[in-house]
Amino acid sequence: MRKTLSTLGAGALLAIAVALPAHAADTWAIDRDHSTVSFQVRHLLTKVRGSFGDFSGTVLMDPKSPQTGSVEFSIDAKSIDTDLDKRDEHLRSAEFFDVANHPKITFKSKKVAPLAEGRYAVSGTLTIHGVAREVTLPVELLGTSKDPWGNTRAAFATEITLNRKDYGINWNKSLDEGGFLLGDDVEIDIQLESILQKPQQPAR
Repeated sequence: MRKTLSTLGAGALLAIAVALPAHAADTWAIDRDHSTVSFQVRHLLTKVRGSFGDFSGTVLMDPKSPQTGSVEFSIDAKSIDTDLDKRDEHLRSAEFFDVANHPKITFKSKKVAPLAEGRYAVSGTLTIHGVAREVTLPVELLGTSKDPWGNTRAAFATEITLNRKDYGINWNKSLDEGGFLLGDDVEIDIQLESILQKPQQPAR
């Protein structure tokens, strides 16, 4: 299985908190408007690309003790978009994601381990189609910056290849010449920006 940059992306927020100056229990939130969750899978001879448009994630993190961080990431499965309505409806059906019964794809991290400068291995539970499996995701921190409105932002990337059958998504069609219509491996590519959340002031 090919793994390059990193989860489903939620675990990458831990890596960001490790690298940034911050205060205990800082909260980072994913900016969906400047982030993408995309995938591609083989169809016959080529690859079909798609994305998910609705997702969110946060992390609570003590930078002095990153291994104790808490991270969650969630994708709305019905927000799948492959630029073809009929195909998207099929993917939402019980033959694929079965969004009526399994509306969310989630990742919850359990451990983060530094690998090299700006790179981390993030382990946790990935749940797709109601099936939960332990995965380890490579994460790359891309940098940090202030935006024009005074927000502190951090960007990171994640890629991983998953076997859809590991998550009970088995639909396929056999070909007359042998083989199957769809590939089993799904290449996932996540590019995320996150925003440091300002602590709320106590009520007076």
